[in-house]
Amino acid sequence: MKFIIVFLFFLCSAVSVHAEDLTAITDASSLTSGKIPTRIHISYTVNTGIGHGELNEVVDITQKSDAHTFHIISDAQATGIYKVIKPGNIVRNSRGLVTDKGLQPSYYSDQRANKEPSLALFDWESRVLTLKHKGRETQEPLAEGTQDRLSLSYHFIFVPDIEAQAELQLGKTFEVHVADGRSLQLMRFLVGKERLNTPLGVMDTYVLTRIIDHDNSIQRKIWLAPQYHMIPVRIQSVEKDGLEVEKIIAEINVDYDDQTDSCCKH
Repeated sequence: MKFIIVFLFFLCSAVSVHAEDLTAITDASSLTSGKIPTRIHISYTVNTGIGHGELNEVVDITQKSDAHTFHIISDAQATGIYKVIKPGNIVRNSRGLVTDKGLQPSYYSDQRANKEPSLALFDWESRVLTLKHKGRETQEPLAEGTQDRLSLSYHFIFVPDIEAQAELQLGKTFEVHVADGRSLQLMRFLVGKERLNTPLGVMDTYVLTRIIDHDNSIQRKIWLAPQYHMIPVRIQSVEKDGLEVEKIIAEINVDYDDQTDSCCKH
């Protein structure tokens, strides 16, 4: 079994939902009130075509003067037989600003085992993206709204509702540039809706399905749950080497500034 743990650090009250407890949520008003969480802890169960592993992710939200910054740390490690095939950890970092349009990354790194990390450096003032991989440095124009591999999945948590509704219209496609330290890609997603069965129960979700073209065969599909602040509750991907990966939500814990909003265990 493979887990992702996501933390958005601050102080505060908590909303918890656990797969193993089958009682109803006692008070879900905080989850649907439109309040922005200050801390989110997510666990996923992850399966691949050749084995399982463990992945922990930590997201810190920090206030400096009148700005909020984010820092995501992702640490993945295979387990069991899969560990023999894929030894060593994959450690990814993303940091940047939380803006009124969502996440704006400034730095991304991807390190596998003991190799040199691949880097993506976002210079928003000069509109230049610098990529560093295997000793080679390249620069690309930095388009508005560009995300990195980590920030993409959590970006919609911080997008205002009106803008999110405009982008996530059924049948509509939207485009986003995504950097992963090795390359910059323009990804196109088709928006759908689906009622998804999860270990936490049935959820109404937006489904983002990547549209594949002749330039790239990497598949990606993301399910976002509006009742949980647009947190990704399921992610499917097929990598260049054909490896299939699926992550499904197992547990959610949400914190808010207001101590009176403590809620809920499933």
